[in-house]
Amino acid sequence: MAYETELKNLGLSEKEAKVYLVSLELGPETMLKISRQAGVNRPTTYVQVESLMKKGLMSSFTKGKKRYFSAEPPERLLGLVEAVRKDFEEKEKSFKTILSELKNIFNVSGERPKVRFYEGREGFQAIIGDVLRSKFKSMEEFTSLEDAYKVFPPHPKDHRHKILAKFKKIPMRVIYTSSQKPVVLQARSRFVPKEKFPFSTDITIYGEKVAIFSLRGKLIGTIIESKEIADTLRAIFDLSWDGSEKYQS
Repeated sequence: MAYETELKNLGLSEKEAKVYLVSLELGPETMLKISRQAGVNRPTTYVQVESLMKKGLMSSFTKGKKRYFSAEPPERLLGLVEAVRKDFEEKEKSFKTILSELKNIFNVSGERPKVRFYEGREGFQAIIGDVLRSKFKSMEEFTSLEDAYKVFPPHPKDHRHKILAKFKKIPMRVIYTSSQKPVVLQARSRFVPKEKFPFSTDITIYGEKVAIFSLRGKLIGTIIESKEIADTLRAIFDLSWDGSEKYQS
């Protein structure tokens, strides 16, 4: 019954709603008649009626030797609406008092890093798409060129050239292991021997993000968005850049 649903939304139980509606329809009646009409056993009906009386939705009177019960006018239900509203306001007020504390817990160690994971060539393209959409003042990259070129062979319209074309005025530096030269010669690059530094993962630092992508086996990548992590890896890159000078010929 639709009315029962509405009454339940106001906080009445299913049986309370059923008993109230039956009583509203019958008018003043005995507990036995209300129980039969509602399809609820007598002891349970008594409990529901007592509860409704406490809520101001039913009343009783004695006539002769019998006690009669009747539903109060439906306008009394507005009291339930008001009670629900006040309860909500109290809960909202209570929540607002702890909201700032919850925010402090969330930000207890600075802004929490955002981490996204990717797989396969589609995942790699998603990472490149993020790079192309981002804004940054410099880009630093560790990579194994031989591994990178095996997975993504050089092409005049590949992702390397797309990045360079869009960010041609932004400083780019690459530290790479390979016997080959980078195809994007506009980026400053330094070679390090793979025998001594056998990394097989591409790590790109751009703005407040770090993209990491495996170049061997299953293609798996991730983007970490964190100023602290990006700044730390950029500092490590600067240290590596200075240390790689001795390998340049």
